[in-house]
Amino acid sequence: MVDVTSRDDIEGLTVGVLGGTGAQGRGLALRWAAAGVPVVLGSRDAQRAEAAAAEVTETVVAAGFAAPSVTGADNATCASRADVVVAAMPWDGHGELLSSLAGELAGKVVIDCVNPLGFGKTGPYPLDVAEGSAAQQAQAVLPSSRVVGAFHHVSAVVLADLSQASVDIDVLVLGEERADTDLVQALAELIPGARGMFAGRLVNCGQVEKLTANLIAINRRYKTHAGIRVTGHGL
Repeated sequence: MVDVTSRDDIEGLTVGVLGGTGAQGRGLALRWAAAGVPVVLGSRDAQRAEAAAAEVTETVVAAGFAAPSVTGADNATCASRADVVVAAMPWDGHGELLSSLAGELAGKVVIDCVNPLGFGKTGPYPLDVAEGSAAQQAQAVLPSSRVVGAFHHVSAVVLADLSQASVDIDVLVLGEERADTDLVQALAELIPGARGMFAGRLVNCGQVEKLTANLIAINRRYKTHAGIRVTGHGL
């Protein structure tokens, strides 16, 4: 197992994606696989995860990249095999699934990209979370893990389209330990055109998750795949 707490780079890192058969998880897996990162896709159904892994491999190779290392497994095996794990499952069941994997995720960086949202006649809206945010809920049920919030605003459609050589987005990264947020920023920057930016401590993650509702509304109104860019002198 790679000791990510003392690493300044991400060479040799294996990334697990819980919810790897969903659009967001699969999109992130595609981009990291194309960059040469070993990826394990997790699902409640191991066979479904294996099928998704085969599809990711086929897509990456068809786009002209080197054959990647992408495997599929049940969620517990995914969490065990990976050095860093992304939580990309639906909000429903988020806390329950992570709690059930507390042992496998102990000592690891867990990247939470879940947005607690509801959808009504007037459009998307943020849901109240007792802990303050999905990321804070993850930290509450994973006391032996180090949770980082990131990748909330990256369009799954854009991620999945490897013909888009550059993804025009800043990835807001929130966490408690600088080494952990640096690691996640480096992972973000493996996506061509993306930039990882430290955006505060985990307590600030709620407002970042809620902003996704506004971006979805923008996407629907303007028929686009909006993201976030941070501007300013020296950035």
